[in-house]
Amino acid sequence: MNKTPHSTVRVPFWLRWLVPLLLVITWLAIAGIGGPTFGRLGEVSSNDQASFLPAGAEATEAQGWQAKFRDSNEIPAVIVIENDAAFTPAQLGQAAVLQGKLEALKGGSTVIGPIPSEDSKAVQFVVPISSSGQVKAAVKDLRDTVTASAPEGMQTFVTGPAGLTADLVSAFAGIDGILLLVALGAVFLILLMVYRSLLLPIAVLFTSVFALCAAILLVFGMAKLGWIQLNGQSQGILSILVIGAATDYALLYVARFREALTHTANRTAAALTAWKASFEPILASGATVIIALLCLLFSDLNSNKALGPVAAAGILCSLFAALTLLPALMALLGRAAFWPLRPKLLPATEHEPELVTGMEGQEGLWRATGMLVSRRPRTVWVASVLLLLVASAGVLQLKANGVAQTDVILSASNAVDGQDALARHFDAGSGSPAVIVADEAKAQAVLDTVKAGDGVGDAYLLADGSVPIITGPPAAAGPPTAPAVRDGKVLINATLNFAADSNEAESVVVDLRQDLKKIDDGALVGGVTATALDTNTTAQRDLVTIIPVVLAVILVILMLLLRSVLAPVLLVASVVLSYGAAMGVSALVFNTLFGFPGADATVPLFGFVFLVALGVDYNIFLMSRVREESLKHGTRAGILRGLGMTGGVITSAGVVLAATFAALGVIPIMFLVQLAFIVAFGVLLDTVLVRSLLVPALAYDLGARIWWPARPGRREQDGQARHRLTAGDSAPEDSDPAPAVIR
Repeated sequence: MNKTPHSTVRVPFWLRWLVPLLLVITWLAIAGIGGPTFGRLGEVSSNDQASFLPAGAEATEAQGWQAKFRDSNEIPAVIVIENDAAFTPAQLGQAAVLQGKLEALKGGSTVIGPIPSEDSKAVQFVVPISSSGQVKAAVKDLRDTVTASAPEGMQTFVTGPAGLTADLVSAFAGIDGILLLVALGAVFLILLMVYRSLLLPIAVLFTSVFALCAAILLVFGMAKLGWIQLNGQSQGILSILVIGAATDYALLYVARFREALTHTANRTAAALTAWKASFEPILASGATVIIALLCLLFSDLNSNKALGPVAAAGILCSLFAALTLLPALMALLGRAAFWPLRPKLLPATEHEPELVTGMEGQEGLWRATGMLVSRRPRTVWVASVLLLLVASAGVLQLKANGVAQTDVILSASNAVDGQDALARHFDAGSGSPAVIVADEAKAQAVLDTVKAGDGVGDAYLLADGSVPIITGPPAAAGPPTAPAVRDGKVLINATLNFAADSNEAESVVVDLRQDLKKIDDGALVGGVTATALDTNTTAQRDLVTIIPVVLAVILVILMLLLRSVLAPVLLVASVVLSYGAAMGVSALVFNTLFGFPGADATVPLFGFVFLVALGVDYNIFLMSRVREESLKHGTRAGILRGLGMTGGVITSAGVVLAATFAALGVIPIMFLVQLAFIVAFGVLLDTVLVRSLLVPALAYDLGARIWWPARPGRREQDGQARHRLTAGDSAPEDSDPAPAVIR
């Protein structure tokens, strides 16, 4: 038993005051610069799906050729005016007047229309909008003009690529404010319940917010220099990830700080002791998550490649804030941080209790959990594995092959309603044609094949002087002239019978590509539909490529940290099983409870990276403490003590992380809502079942063999012998008679 008296070491003034104050001032300066940068992320952010594709994708190559046929970078806005009855001649005249107003609004740009539908109950206009400008503002101006000028009693819509882009940008608008407020509010309430203190939650939130400010500054700089491509999804995930990760690391440090305050009256000494004890697990955890996220650089999708360094930068800033700013705040505040429940200084004889069962000094939930694990370890871990396997069966119901762009926006959308109106009265692909690039010598044969294709409503060669984004018969744009030729290539626009973002339209594109290759090996099929198709295909290929890389990297890091082979293999297996269960339950919830038509093709990959990387966080928190206690008391006693000492911290961290990711659900984008549920549910499952029952029970059942291939040692044998004599039948009958010491 430790008889050492309380520490009376005097800490130098520079270490007690100057260093903490300097760290706090430095972080205040970073926050002062990074905070205002938050509102400027839109300057370096893009939500253009075509820019997410790799350079080798067929849709990307087609887009490059398409740019040669136009003088400006424009996307079409499709205006639809719908009436319950057929348009009268007077109403058609009013619609014709609208064309002039639209051209005046767009500074003289060519506006096609009004084009009446076959049932005469709708007309459409196609208006080119510069994609390099403020698409959202331009679409708003169009909607205001059309609403004011349309014949009375008619419905008006602005849809097509420009309309959908504008509504998508509006849906992401909450990322700058609402998302952050919801996440911070949820974390603050949880911390209040955990600490029952007012000052400490504020200190932890300051750490998280300052880490986010630093991350924003770093990400903005990388995007400004062109090193990364930022989009709305990455921006939202960055905020949530930094808040959750920084709070998790802070919880681990604060737990060690509270423990240190029971051993010394000196607040600076306690802060240093806590820093030394938490440095290795926090650093290992952060490094693991960073490296796992950087594995996304192996992705072929530019959007995935961008998320890797963006999220890794966020974790890096969280790591530094938790290891510098928070210790400085705790060194300055000391016990006052925990007011009104300040930790009491324990008598010197109670600092390090003599362990026999491993549960000495524990009470409540974690003592009961430890007793369950020690008495029936095999039953506990086998039952846990079976439960996770049953949940994983739901993965077979997951439909992660992409969804229509009109399904992505979950809030009310004029553009989505407009796509429905288009489908009722026109070829559903109006305004978003498939774009075919073909050799000039084979132009007519390619055109005939396209026109004969199933699902193609109309197709025509782009003529010189016409607008390449406009769909519809050439007569609508004026008398046809000679075909436009660029470097021996011609451009064909094909209007499909299906909405451009539908699965049916993607099937038409697949068939066109197969048929056209027989005529022209160099033919390319691009456009909105082809871009979505290539994105989904690439995302599914990434899933097969990146998952093994992430698992291998995490396995190596755990082996280095735990100095073992068997333990890391089992821990990674538990994380993968937990991921499978989370995806299985999520698939059932998406299909039955939420009624989603499917999932974005990137959802499984993002869910895997976050759940596995963050799940390993809790493995590291638990097993690093188990290893520390096992060195002193033997493996089985160390497992129970490690479980008791980290159980509350890991559970609190899991709840915080789940709450922060759940906050993504306030953004009405299907991808973010699905990712929010997958990660939030997966983290809670990992915290409550895997880290609290499965891993401790499996490790307890294996005993010191969990550290294989470490060799037996005297201290380990003595600790296990004491544990058996006292615990009686609580130890498994087949326990190793001479287990290994952790070296």
